[in-house]
Amino acid sequence: MSPSTPVAATTPEAVLRRLEWTVMRRLDGLLHGDYRTLFRGQGLDLADLREYVYHDDVRHIDWNVTARLQTPYVREYNEEREVAAWFLLDLSASVDFGSTKLRKRAVSAEFVAVLARILARHGNRVGALLYGNRMDTMIPARSGRRHVLHLLHRMQTRAAATGKEATNLRELLDAAARMAMRRSLIFVVSDFISLPGWPDALARLAERHDVVAVRLYDPMEMELPDLGLLVIQDAETGEQLFVDTHDRGFRKRFAAAAQRRETELRAAFRSAGVDALELATDDDLVDAILRFADLRKRRSQLAAGGSLPKHLGTMQ
Repeated sequence: MSPSTPVAATTPEAVLRRLEWTVMRRLDGLLHGDYRTLFRGQGLDLADLREYVYHDDVRHIDWNVTARLQTPYVREYNEEREVAAWFLLDLSASVDFGSTKLRKRAVSAEFVAVLARILARHGNRVGALLYGNRMDTMIPARSGRRHVLHLLHRMQTRAAATGKEATNLRELLDAAARMAMRRSLIFVVSDFISLPGWPDALARLAERHDVVAVRLYDPMEMELPDLGLLVIQDAETGEQLFVDTHDRGFRKRFAAAAQRRETELRAAFRSAGVDALELATDDDLVDAILRFADLRKRRSQLAAGGSLPKHLGTMQ
């Protein structure tokens, strides 16, 4: 599908100020300033060992000490006050699509601006890796509002991806694994329209880091309306297909294929052990982040011995 009509450009300062007065003010009121609801995690500095007690996270069991002493022992860590957060940004051609007033790329920029600003104003460092036709740009992790503006400016002024090559998210994920040496909070912001092979790379990244998959999508990618005869173009390969959307059978096959892809994506996220936020071009950003915060809270309760409803395996 070809991209929607471009939205008028706005300066990074104006965009960030608008988001601070709308999205972030609403989030502050609804989350009561508790940004840790969104960003859980522990540092890597080992503080002590102690005997295992009921409700301890079994992932922190030190199996070597347990084997020697014949009693379960767990590691305790000093939580780092500062978090290093990285945004892995898929800015390939398919992300330039949007059937509503916003493209997926604009939704990505707003999400990154909000989350980066929340993190940076608490003294944390944020950085980014940018992928267009390949993984080509690294923005070092720094703190401060000016750095968030710089990150947003790089996203806004970046030229649209060109070429006829399909996206390979594995390159982006492998680059992040080589770059982030200490445990970090990593957001993979993509529509996950990619060549095969990325789920294994995502799982390897999640073994060391707290990884969040932010999946961008447009409603028209899920279900086609009856618009008559159309030429649909693959944004990345340039391949064109002449279709009749008036054909009810074709629309059903399209929806079925989209549903199969949804099932495969959610299975990949579950297998990799990552939380997933699904963010549509017609979604309310505050509502989406609040749904995500609720999932993170429930995940923490589960780790402490609670239960998680089956429908909250990934964000819907």
